[in-house]
Amino acid sequence: MQDDIFKKPIERQFEFNEEVAGVFDDMISRSIPGYENILDLTQKALLEYVKEGAITDIGCSTANLLISLYPKVKERSISLIGIDDSEHMLRQAAKKAAAFEADIKFLNIDAVSSELPKSKAFVANFTLQFIRPMIREELVQKIYDSLESGGVFLFAEKLISEDKGLNKFLIDAYHGYKKERGYSELEIMRKREALENVLVPYSEEENKTLCKKAGFEHVELLFRWCNFALFIALKR
Repeated sequence: MQDDIFKKPIERQFEFNEEVAGVFDDMISRSIPGYENILDLTQKALLEYVKEGAITDIGCSTANLLISLYPKVKERSISLIGIDDSEHMLRQAAKKAAAFEADIKFLNIDAVSSELPKSKAFVANFTLQFIRPMIREELVQKIYDSLESGGVFLFAEKLISEDKGLNKFLIDAYHGYKKERGYSELEIMRKREALENVLVPYSEEENKTLCKKAGFEHVELLFRWCNFALFIALKR
């Protein structure tokens, strides 16, 4: 279904409810620059670093990553786990996984307050930005502690620049990107208002510091388009 949620006036802050879950695939493909590149690079890194064990996707939404990854790992000793605190998202994910005959375990839990499964890799694409800054550090620490030695953490985030002028340029470029994909000025404004104080982005350096503080020895960018980026963090 096409995302036209913000053609109507907003009545509350953004949330991953049934309405959003129903249009999520269209929403994310039109709203995230380089989305396909991010999925592709995430998969390539996972296949490089994980030979056996669990791959856990935190904030898996409708399971695009896990479903596309499944054919590449189904003959290996690798299990796929999707975590999301939105039952509406997981309902869509389970339907899609069944249609593609993908063996994925889904957990409807809050990653912050729940125990995470021991894993060889964790993914959190566009997830940390929705975790309140006060407890974001706690979640990244939990990810590190639940990651096996030699494991990898991949996460994509919307970024801010510490330079005000550059930050304005990045925002304007992003809004231009969304207009090119059919969103109106009004839809863009309404969504931005709905996300106010719900999506709280960090800078590139703040994200790297967050990981290093948790114990990750190496953190690097794999992809960046203006204010959207994919990171990789390694646990030796």
